Amino acid sequence: MRTSLNVPDGALAEFDAVAEAEGFESRSRAVREAMAEYVERHSRLEEATGEVAAVIAFDYVHDEVIRELHDVQHEYGDVITTTSHVHQEGWCLETVFCRGDVGRVRELVYRLRDFDAVRRVRVLSLVDGDDR
Repeated sequence: MRTSLNVPDGALAEFDAVAEAEGFESRSRAVREAMAEYVERHSRLEEATGEVAAVIAFDYVHDEVIRELHDVQHEYGDVITTTSHVHQEGWCLETVFCRGDVGRVRELVYRLRDFDAVRRVRVLSLVDGDDR
């Protein structure tokens, strides 16, 4: 199937450079693999059930969103067990360790993605009852 996308020039140039460095013979092949990785990463969160342990990492512009992020972290205190925070000039990297109902962890991930000043949110590890 053919499709078209609107992608900023800079993002496309970066994508092409990475794809070339990794040896992809075509942009289409690189896009297909990127899509497969995206689906795999997100379906894991959607398919998990029951109680989970998870590590969520995200980066953000500190001054634009820090108060709102603190509010969210307090709202999800029932599943957040520990946080770790690193400053990098105007950006921050936060790691949130969670344990509890997967629905609450999933909601937390989606809330974090709602902020414009949060650049990326990644679930680095997710362990549910089936993984034990």
